[in-house]
Amino acid sequence: MLNPKLGKTVLALLVAAAMITIGPRTAKAEVTTNIKVPVSLVRFVPCADGGSGELVFLEGEIHVLIAVTENSAGGFHVEMHRQPQGVKGIGLTTGVAYQANGVTRETFNVNAGVEDTFVNNFRIIGQGPGNNFMVHENFHITVNANGDVTAFVDNFSVDCN
Repeated sequence: MLNPKLGKTVLALLVAAAMITIGPRTAKAEVTTNIKVPVSLVRFVPCADGGSGELVFLEGEIHVLIAVTENSAGGFHVEMHRQPQGVKGIGLTTGVAYQANGVTRETFNVNAGVEDTFVNNFRIIGQGPGNNFMVHENFHITVNANGDVTAFVDNFSVDCN
């Protein structure tokens, strides 16, 4: 639901905070963050209002769950889950009611290299036909211990129906 660049910045800060809060420990999975973050934002839905598009004001909460496992080599495995909960909106032109739903999952491994997999499915669903907005992203990167990128995938799509 956030701007992708802002979302990834917030994500990096959450990961850093999670890693700091657990400190040195034995290998054990631990939920370090389980919070609800209030959101209030405006998004453009291009397929709304008969294809003219409209701005949609959305409010609600994002559930954020982060679990961190430190491995015996001193590396980390981080799992993150973000999901809109009770996010509702209204079209600023048409007054049509909208609901936002979806889920963003990310796994992040840091050892001698880094591996990150990010899958985002986000929808703004309007009343009636033709005004449903969907965003999908599937991202993966692997960086070896030498800093070389050995795998990279970024599939991003936006669809209206």
